[in-house]
Amino acid sequence: MTHSSFAYETGKTRGPGNAHYESIEFLGDAVLGLLVAEMIFRSFPDYSEGEMSRLRASLVSARSLTEKAEKLDLGRHLRLGRGERASGGPSKHSILADAFEALLGAIYLDGGIRAARSFVRRQFGNAMVQSRPTIAQAGDYKTRLQEIVQAVGGPPPGYAVVSEEGPPHRKRFEVEVRLPGGGAFRAAGWSKKQAEQEAAKSALRSIGVEVDPPPAGG
Repeated sequence: MTHSSFAYETGKTRGPGNAHYESIEFLGDAVLGLLVAEMIFRSFPDYSEGEMSRLRASLVSARSLTEKAEKLDLGRHLRLGRGERASGGPSKHSILADAFEALLGAIYLDGGIRAARSFVRRQFGNAMVQSRPTIAQAGDYKTRLQEIVQAVGGPPPGYAVVSEEGPPHRKRFEVEVRLPGGGAFRAAGWSKKQAEQEAAKSALRSIGVEVDPPPAGG
């Protein structure tokens, strides 16, 4: 990836091999804003416009993009001018954040919106999981778990009754929920619905989501 400092230093700001990535960074910034907004809209439909805007700003902040660029080791792939490199360019937050946007722009140009969406989901999925740590209205753990899984591109969690105990008028059900990544969580309840909610609650806790106490009656 060619930084403008390298292009200007060599006197070649246009053409293959030497054109810098500022234009494609502009495109990547727009694509990132769209796809993150889409993820938020689909994952948190109950959020107000202001809440959505604040969450998007947090997810696409320079700090957030820098962290992702560092995990991808983008600094190692940058072509910088001698002066910029000597001043620590490969580790500068502004340069790394811009490089991340340029990378997304390139993915969009090469593979279209589907490839870009897949990349954004992989990069921001965990942050989305942590963005709403407490369920506002306690109890509907199944819906919350499904929102989180589908926000990162996974199929809905699957639930299955693994055992039933007790007389017909007082049965106790044990339910297992399976997540796309292979995790399985079990819980019991006095109805299938209650057991499913408790299993979903256990799954949420396993991925770091803080949950409220369940409502009376499950």
